[in-house]
Amino acid sequence: MALRAPKGFIDESDPKVCQIGHPAPPWLVNYADLMTELVCFFVILYALSAALNKDVQKAKQEVEQVMKEQKVAGEVKIDREGMKISLEESGQMSFFESGKADLSPGLIGLIEKISPELKTLSQKYEVIVEGHTDNIPINDEYFASNWELSAARATEVVEYFIRQKGFSPLAMAAMGYGEFRPVAPNDTPANRARNRRVVFFVKTITPRAPPPGAQAAAPQSLAPSPEGGTPNGESPEKTAAEEPS
Repeated sequence: MALRAPKGFIDESDPKVCQIGHPAPPWLVNYADLMTELVCFFVILYALSAALNKDVQKAKQEVEQVMKEQKVAGEVKIDREGMKISLEESGQMSFFESGKADLSPGLIGLIEKISPELKTLSQKYEVIVEGHTDNIPINDEYFASNWELSAARATEVVEYFIRQKGFSPLAMAAMGYGEFRPVAPNDTPANRARNRRVVFFVKTITPRAPPPGAQAAAPQSLAPSPEGGTPNGESPEKTAAEEPS
């Protein structure tokens, strides 16, 4: 006995309805192909959203030009999540003293040159600073591991952006990966230098939205200081054991 179609449904006797055990109508094959192609189209648009962003493309070109002029190793690449600027140590260019988190003059100079582009992007997107080290272990009174050292270095960079360049703390974050995400084997001094790097990740996949009622101004503890030091005018002094990392 044929079931009665509920109100609003097409009766099973209708020729457009595919009967159980019978092949699907020809139009359904074309319809399924169209739906598959539409899904692929939107997936490609999603993957290229950062690459099609004019602000991101402009920042990529400016940063690459700075890296070329300063002869800094690394790369700038754009993927579906955003833009990643990877600065690697090479030759005489050192970003930090061995076993310390204080920024070197060379790294400060690079930050000064690329900060205008990053500041523009930080108004729309979150900027994550990643710290990476080589695999030479460290264990002293300041840092128990390369995890802590890399996180401290990333934090120093973030604080410099906030204090000296006026970045909003709401747009910044610091992450430390230690030696666990190398870009080269830690088998030679040159490769270890490549792994000692700083990465700026502009996360365009999720535009930054400040919390309701949040103040974009830096808190007093991170407020810019005219002397270039801490808010009370004192210059922070940090020391650590001379262990390579």
